[in-house]
Amino acid sequence: MDILFTEQFEQAYEKLTTAEKQSVRKALALLGDNPKYPSLRVKKMEGKQNIWEACPSKRLRMTFEMAGETIFMRNVGEHDKVLKSP
Repeated sequence: MDILFTEQFEQAYEKLTTAEKQSVRKALALLGDNPKYPSLRVKKMEGKQNIWEACPSKRLRMTFEMAGETIFMRNVGEHDKVLKSP
């Protein structure tokens, strides 16, 4: 699958620590290969149409949309903050 990044995602990614960025890069590789990879714990967000979340780590969440063979990364960061503004 192709993965594209929104400006919001890129700005949020830049604010992460080096270790967090490494976790996100690993999660993105897994997501691109298999969006159902178990450790990502991908699930559809409640109350949001076509927005999904994945877990690069216990503390971090990523939100994204899927359209055909393309994943549009929307946001990344601390669990509560990201889920309030997916």
